[in-house]
Amino acid sequence: MSVDRSHEKENDAERERLRSLVGRLSDAELAKPMPAGWTVAAVLAHVGFWDARAIYWTDKWEGGAQPSAPDSETREDVEWINESAKPHCLALPPRDAARLALRLAEEADAKVAALSDDLLEKVRAVGPPFNLSRAEHRREHLDDIERALRG
Repeated sequence: MSVDRSHEKENDAERERLRSLVGRLSDAELAKPMPAGWTVAAVLAHVGFWDARAIYWTDKWEGGAQPSAPDSETREDVEWINESAKPHCLALPPRDAARLALRLAEEADAKVAALSDDLLEKVRAVGPPFNLSRAEHRREHLDDIERALRG
């Protein structure tokens, strides 16, 4: 029986959407304010932060660690992380933040795609699972950015 890898197509699509956005935004647009004290670039850095977390865990699992519940990403326990990381995201030069987000998306997607079928099933079995669809988080924030840019 084949393992469901539909997340890879979603990841590819949202990564390409991110690439297109980063390529067309001006520095002024990257610096545009967003709700809750964020900017467009800082939101992109935030997305990159969570992709960097995915890179960390995929490296650990590929190194032999077993997926476990603390590896999961749930909305109710991340607000403190996001708010703590916000000053770092805002401190990055906007263009650097955008490029970093794209680089981390590329690396995270490649590492998720490279997971063996066995490891992929172990990650899914943890419940709530580590989010193999990096696209979900990207899509949420890319939608927010595009709404903000439209005014």
